[in-house]
Amino acid sequence: MLLEQAHPLEDSERVPLRDAAGRILIQDLLSPIDVPGFDNSAMDGYALHSSDMALAQTRGLVISQRIPAGVQGKPLQTGSAARIFTGAPVPEGVDTVVMQEACRIENDRVFVDKPAGAGANIRPRGNDITAGITLLHAGTILRAAQLGLAASVGIAEVEVRRRLRVAIFSTGDELIEPGQPLAPGHIYNSNRYLLHDLVATQGCKVVDLGSIADSLDATRAALSTAAAMADLVITSGGVSVGEEDHVKAALQSLGNLTLWRVRMKPGKPLASGRIGSVPFIGLPGNPVSVFVTFLLFARPYLQRLQGRVETTPQSWPVTVGFDHRTTDRREYLRVRLSGDPLRGLTAEKFPRQGSDVLSSVAWADGLVEVAENTQVHSGDTLRYLPFSEWAR
Repeated sequence: MLLEQAHPLEDSERVPLRDAAGRILIQDLLSPIDVPGFDNSAMDGYALHSSDMALAQTRGLVISQRIPAGVQGKPLQTGSAARIFTGAPVPEGVDTVVMQEACRIENDRVFVDKPAGAGANIRPRGNDITAGITLLHAGTILRAAQLGLAASVGIAEVEVRRRLRVAIFSTGDELIEPGQPLAPGHIYNSNRYLLHDLVATQGCKVVDLGSIADSLDATRAALSTAAAMADLVITSGGVSVGEEDHVKAALQSLGNLTLWRVRMKPGKPLASGRIGSVPFIGLPGNPVSVFVTFLLFARPYLQRLQGRVETTPQSWPVTVGFDHRTTDRREYLRVRLSGDPLRGLTAEKFPRQGSDVLSSVAWADGLVEVAENTQVHSGDTLRYLPFSEWAR
């Protein structure tokens, strides 16, 4: 439902490749050239006509020229060979390159000890890319490989979507910033830093509004301010059913609530809606719930806003090394893989799975998903979602 409501930003900008890492292409990228643009040698060796191979084995061939990379050689006469290096253009008419390890030099002639057939060790023009093909599709996130691919065809600038501006804040009178004295009954605001990095990792500009007091007026004012500054507002805390939880009521007074509460653990009090025309996602207050609900719901939503085509991370089945039982809520357990990758990995769960146990997230390398009303036994197979995939 969230993805259906996510409308990608239309704003774009043209940026140089060096500034395009992590950005999203707004249109297909076509190649203007062939790569390589000429037949070239795949290794250091000797270029020759395959029809001269027998002669090269018995009497040897005169070495008539030397062709390093970046130099265009002259047409090669029959009965001769050219010393050639990796990436260098092969001379006109040449159809074979013999690697230097298969050759020996005597009296300025090259002898071939291990013959090669026609076409050996030559990379033909367009072997990698042909002019006019679609290199990258709109919605692709630009990482090192994609940037290198664009550079390989001479593209210096790309049209990308404007960076998504995401406003964040936490609610709670009990929250204290790290570095300040911890008063009785207060806790340090871990959610602020957790959520900031989760959003920034997705290539967004973070508008950090800190923490606000537990009151309806303060919450309403913070939501209005956030909506005026951002394309998406994400909060943590204040979306449950307590008397000090004001986000739900504030949102309804400013816009509309389209989703509230999900049957999962951790993270039941999840909310979404709009502040005027600006989308809103309200995450729970417990730090583990913030982490898990961001990965499962907020991350794919903001990726769709960015125009990314694929928002589903890779997952795979793993054998679990524990027993566990769920009730009527789907659970996402923090686990770590152990064992020998060749013989099979086993997922071990952190012993304390409470939504307040942030150390479980730091310890784990992924989540396993357990369906509702399920008894899990050691040796069963469950779906594993690695954290390494969620940061992509």
